[in-house]
Amino acid sequence: MTLEDIYNQFPTKTDCINYLEKLRWVNKPICPYCNSNNFTQLKEENRYHCNTCNTSYSVTVETMFHKTKIDLQKWFYSIHLIINHPNIITARFLAKKINTTKDTAWRIIKEVKNSLIKQDDLVNKISKDEKRFNT
Repeated sequence: MTLEDIYNQFPTKTDCINYLEKLRWVNKPICPYCNSNNFTQLKEENRYHCNTCNTSYSVTVETMFHKTKIDLQKWFYSIHLIINHPNIITARFLAKKINTTKDTAWRIIKEVKNSLIKQDDLVNKISKDEKRFNT
């Protein structure tokens, strides 16, 4: 599995968002603020308005992907590497693999490890999606 393979599977950000929605919500959005499923889809790409608490949200809210400027494809590949690599992943190694700075790679490693420690359901689902990531 390479970064290029991930970009082939998820060519656009919308593809990544749709994948996350399928994993997190089983394609039925749930407000992360009040857990309501009373929503209106916004014209904006992959955002929703909660009709209960009157906020807008996307699938990335309250996840490690929230407000990231890093391509979600790079996040997916990083999760795959961190979980499946036989050795400990260093920031320099990851930075080289995903073409970012070592500080960005360090942040990704920290976020993924924290999510694993908290047993984040979304990270576990991504890591266990063998048909996509464990080729």
